[in-house]
Amino acid sequence: MIGRASDLARFKRCIDDATGRNAVIAIAQAGAAYVEDARGGCGHAAAFVAPRSTEEVSLVLRTAAECGIRLIPQGANTGLVAAGVPEDATADVVLSLRAMNRRPSIDVANRSACVEAGVRLSTLNSVAADAGLCFPIDLAADPSVGGLIAANAAGAKFLRYGDVRRNLLGLEVVLADGHGTVLDFMKPLWKNNTGIDLKQLFVGSSGSLGVITRAVLALHPLPTVTVAALLVPADHDAVVDALVALERCAGDALTAFEGMSGVAMQAAVDLVSSVRNPFESGDVPEFAVLVELSGGPGESETRLTELLAQALATLESHGRTRIADVLLGDPARLWALRHAIPDALRRRGRVIGCDVSVSRGQLAALRTRLIEAVRVTWPEVEICDFGHVGDGGLHFNLVWPRSAREPATGTFDAIRTQVFEIVVKEFGGAFSAEHGVGPRNAAYYRRFTGSTALRLSASIQRALAPARIGRVDFGG
Repeated sequence: MIGRASDLARFKRCIDDATGRNAVIAIAQAGAAYVEDARGGCGHAAAFVAPRSTEEVSLVLRTAAECGIRLIPQGANTGLVAAGVPEDATADVVLSLRAMNRRPSIDVANRSACVEAGVRLSTLNSVAADAGLCFPIDLAADPSVGGLIAANAAGAKFLRYGDVRRNLLGLEVVLADGHGTVLDFMKPLWKNNTGIDLKQLFVGSSGSLGVITRAVLALHPLPTVTVAALLVPADHDAVVDALVALERCAGDALTAFEGMSGVAMQAAVDLVSSVRNPFESGDVPEFAVLVELSGGPGESETRLTELLAQALATLESHGRTRIADVLLGDPARLWALRHAIPDALRRRGRVIGCDVSVSRGQLAALRTRLIEAVRVTWPEVEICDFGHVGDGGLHFNLVWPRSAREPATGTFDAIRTQVFEIVVKEFGGAFSAEHGVGPRNAAYYRRFTGSTALRLSASIQRALAPARIGRVDFGG
């Protein structure tokens, strides 16, 4: 303990002297914002440091290696797998990127933005909107750009725009190699096929290979007209059939296709005051799909509505009702229902988050299989699933109600293991569709990743970050 305290004191002295300010601050003075993430788990750290430039990030990494300090890179702490949550109250130092938040630089001609890692998604989109552009990663949270990249965030508009990886043009990273080496991949090029695309190694790495400091992001034209509707399917199979029909009829105009269970929607209506029940009867259906179509100048609400009607008409061509109800509505109001679900579930009880994915055609069968398995084994649990049907993603989230008995130790891990076993082994899916790998799912990473992939990942991590950084061990 004395050794750790002296190492930390030396680290603080070196950083404070080099920056000319009190840069390393005891965590007790910082508050819970630096040791908790969006899922509410609380960690521990000795201190935090918030560098203001790439040069200072390099200094921090170099000095940490010399002093034997483990750094935990951290953005806005909106993650759900604890990758940015420290654990050691005597040795961990949070490296916060929040101070690196200068105004993004927008290149209208190149349709791109040069952004520091600490800039929030909302800030980026506010600045881009002045130029009629947007960075179309749609999330209920407001993460930092560095966190978006480190987690390879996707969100509700993946169907049309893809994830962060697909929209990343350039990147600047500081390595945890003991020297604080800065890698500059910041060329703002849409096409660059000059060898291995090394910047992609850091996308989805959970901060374990280096610290992302800047990025060049591809922007997209801001839609000028949007149409949204809630579809109530007559059966599970109709959901994916409707998706295929919409893609054929609407093409790129189809922006989102989001599934929501009745229990999840009811929780949002009951527990989030800003949400209004959009169903005229007042009865929330067992399942509904939020569909959004959008377009730019020259597009019209009338034409988008006609495309929606045309797609749905093809589903009825065999004389059988596939969609029981269609509710056109204000897009903002319908999205408010969808975005309120995560918060509503936290208010309803203790959330057991399962972020999974399979091929799109298997979604109906997977959902049926998971519901049956959970109801048989864990009857106390409420199934409150929702997700990105358009990309095969399913947030098979479960809630242990506050009124239920206190769960036995290990119950939540056992439930998630059961769900993931079915997803991965029976359906060939993924146990983490978009939340990434962190301490909360490290055991599942080791469980479901092959030995060859583990060895290769470990060798990459050793090569780029021999000084170790963050909390993720990709070698298992």
